[in-house]
Amino acid sequence: MGDCELCGAMNVGTRQISMERAHVQACKRCTDKMGLNEAKMAPGLAKAKTGSGNTSGGYGGIGKKGKDIMVRGEKELASDFARKIIQARESKGWDKKELARRMAEKINIIINAESGKRPTDSVIRKFERTLDISLMVEIKPDENRQLNSGTGRGFTLGDFLLGDKD
Repeated sequence: MGDCELCGAMNVGTRQISMERAHVQACKRCTDKMGLNEAKMAPGLAKAKTGSGNTSGGYGGIGKKGKDIMVRGEKELASDFARKIIQARESKGWDKKELARRMAEKINIIINAESGKRPTDSVIRKFERTLDISLMVEIKPDENRQLNSGTGRGFTLGDFLLGDKD
């Protein structure tokens, strides 16, 4: 989670995008609205970071293997996902070990998720399916953005580019 350098939204999923020669962190809403592309890494640099030519798997290079874990469609992980997991598990009368067994996951995955560490998308789907809960919520793009808030956030690149000069 980070802050969007274009619109000023705080604690949102961001991606590094390139604007002209600058690289900035931007939220999905800004990149879609402005038609921006993610910053590309030179092939030689990506190869040097991973230590091999394969940048599609593992944990080196551009990112983790798989889909973007910050946003799934127009939904994002609920901020109180850990509390929802604990409540659903306890309402079924299961301990952490039983939940791990039913999900076919290690108990450390359950412990980490219940302590607030964000699980992967596949584990989120397992939690939702096993506990019959929904952990993904609709994205509310304007909940962190305040315009004309006086001494709030300063003038951002997004204000300049989109023409919000108030």
